[in-house]
Amino acid sequence: MSVGGGPKRGVERSGPRFRTLDGVLDDAIQPIPPGYRTAAMEGDALSMVEICTKSLCQAAALLLAAGLLALGVNAIRPDGIPLIGDWSPEARLSLENGTNLSIPIEEAEALFFSGEAVFLDARDASEYASGHIYGARNLPWMEFETAFEKVMGDVGRDVVIVTYCDGEGCGLSRELALALLAKGYTHVRVLVNGWTVWRDRTLPVDVAGGFGLEPE
Repeated sequence: MSVGGGPKRGVERSGPRFRTLDGVLDDAIQPIPPGYRTAAMEGDALSMVEICTKSLCQAAALLLAAGLLALGVNAIRPDGIPLIGDWSPEARLSLENGTNLSIPIEEAEALFFSGEAVFLDARDASEYASGHIYGARNLPWMEFETAFEKVMGDVGRDVVIVTYCDGEGCGLSRELALALLAKGYTHVRVLVNGWTVWRDRTLPVDVAGGFGLEPE
């Protein structure tokens, strides 16, 4: 044994650590003062917060600049999108000249019973076959060019035409109406959500080959 409390025999001093002969480390380093360690950690945390805050501010500034630029471009464009407006299905049927293509169900019903209008179903053939307004012709919007002459060949340009599809969000009847206007038809109307509102009023329909009123 050594005298005076020195290191034990069989122990090598290597830098700030004692290494025993069997390879086991004996940590003799004095622990870092807690105050020093806490200050360093807080410094790192503050740096990260500053970096994140700076990045978020830059991102927000970029988004704000992009939004202001988009608003400016929209304002100077002649065909800019209105920021406030009526986005109802009926409002979407307004033409540039102020004409609104939508027709109330009461008016469509009167035209039907008077025989003054031709009703056109804008849905595809399978939907038309499953049920449609009695006497309506099928002119699917997706087949307009190929089916037009066959379906509309005997219909004069001054005849009242009512297009319809199903669902308030369905745009097929609108697109069909616009295509007919482009062909020279002057009295084209759109019955919004036509198939549903027609059935809701228990008006005459043709359901899967059967004529008359749709059974409740």
